[in-house]
Amino acid sequence: MGKASSSFTERLHGNEEPTKGGSVYIKPNDIPWKPSQFEGIDVKVLYENKEAGELTCLLRWAPGATLPFHKHPEIEQTWVLEGSFSDHDGICRAGEYVYRIPGSLHETYSAEGCVILAIYRKPNIFANSAGYDGAK
Repeated sequence: MGKASSSFTERLHGNEEPTKGGSVYIKPNDIPWKPSQFEGIDVKVLYENKEAGELTCLLRWAPGATLPFHKHPEIEQTWVLEGSFSDHDGICRAGEYVYRIPGSLHETYSAEGCVILAIYRKPNIFANSAGYDGAK
């Protein structure tokens, strides 16, 4: 066994114990969609740390929905699960991934509608708000 394998085996057989409750399993199908503050865009929050500004969510866009012009204070990562959405740089279709660099500005649109997994390190900044409000 190599050094790395031996070290791993020692940890498995040592005094270490897994953290009880350290893995939080989420069943998105059990979470209801809630309307966001943006017309035609619904949200399911999978993970949120408001203090840090972190958010992982599913967003469901109706055909023709537009997310108004906004700024990304940190990286935003998006995996398109269904449909497609686009901005001035291109289009992202089902099974594809796009990320937005910190400080970038844009508006996004979905002609056909989509469902996306979005991961935020800090909330988007809009003219009159920040982030997604699914409390409606």
